[in-house]
Amino acid sequence: MNWLVSILNDVELSLPPILSNDPIIAWVWSYISSLYNVSNLLHVKIDVVNALCSLAIDNNRNKEIIVHEGGVTPLLKLMKEDSSPEAQISTANTLFHLVNNQIRSRLVTNELGVPIIANCFQKSSTRVQISVARLIATMAENDEVSQEAFARENMIRMLVSLLSFETFVGNEIQSVIHLWRLISILFIPQLGRLIAKLIETETGELQTNCLVTVMEITNAAESNVDLRRSAFKTNSPAAKAVVEQLLRLINNSENSEITISAIRSLGSLARSFPARETHVIVPLVKQLGHNNHEVGTESAIALTKFVSPENFLCTEHSKTIIEFDGVKALMKLLRVNERTQYHSLVDLCYLAIHSSKSEVLVKAGVLTALEGVDKSIVGQHSQLKELVIQAIYHLYMYHTEVQSQRF
Repeated sequence: MNWLVSILNDVELSLPPILSNDPIIAWVWSYISSLYNVSNLLHVKIDVVNALCSLAIDNNRNKEIIVHEGGVTPLLKLMKEDSSPEAQISTANTLFHLVNNQIRSRLVTNELGVPIIANCFQKSSTRVQISVARLIATMAENDEVSQEAFARENMIRMLVSLLSFETFVGNEIQSVIHLWRLISILFIPQLGRLIAKLIETETGELQTNCLVTVMEITNAAESNVDLRRSAFKTNSPAAKAVVEQLLRLINNSENSEITISAIRSLGSLARSFPARETHVIVPLVKQLGHNNHEVGTESAIALTKFVSPENFLCTEHSKTIIEFDGVKALMKLLRVNERTQYHSLVDLCYLAIHSSKSEVLVKAGVLTALEGVDKSIVGQHSQLKELVIQAIYHLYMYHTEVQSQRF
């Protein structure tokens, strides 16, 4: 107060006493003022943002000062209004170092930062997106409110779209591995339950959009073990809720397109289910006999992912498919179109290889069917040719063994 009175009375122009004891505050004031100064050139603002970033990196006290003195608002303003990749990356990096706890993450969200950050992510180049994704991951991990806000901005689909581009080199690969972490963070606690609820209660376009989102996530999880293990752990309530809704749609939906989407999603998760989870296989086996052959074909494709050697539990899953009359249904599909026949053959071959001693396969005449398969179809697919040869060998050896025991 004495200092303010002295300024008003023109006694002496000087800095307030607090600044002589804590020069960091003076620097922060100066930097924030520069961000608000419209006449400053862009490169000056970038230098200022980088200076704030350096202060934030140093210690948590500096972070508190920057936030307390109003540094978040001009940083978000710069991210929103400037299309310069350098400015956006610098701003994202600075905010990243500021939001390493719940309070500061929440503050950025309360400053309406989530739509700005999400919009920057959506419209920027890949290298900007990587920096922004790191910021989003930290906010979502530290604060549930921020997490929900980013989920509402449809971040999952944007992140999956980013990861669909094979343009990452060098250090960017490691950053991409962390985007997967972000998808898991956003999906597991909140979005999974939200999507499951919407799939359950809604119809029409909203339900379809939710299914598309699930399909994109599960498709990504199919080829990424870390995402699959984190986002679709068997003990995750959100993952269970999503799987339950997929099974419900497969069993009950009268819309073939929705049924197919649910089947594809479930198939992508084939390597997530333990052998005891037979209830996820039974609906797929049932749909092999659907009156729409496309549904039957998609079921066969999904079952392939359960019985393929790439699945550690392929032998156990093969036994489940056989137990619930999958062989009979697959044999019927051999009489449909070429595409359906191909996928049915693949499944029958895997069943024969993994469970050649099953009497069900013998009684269904699988060996005869494989020996009489259309050579034109086999000839077009070298992998199928090898599978048929292996399957016939396994079945023939069992037949020979049975015959020798009779004599």
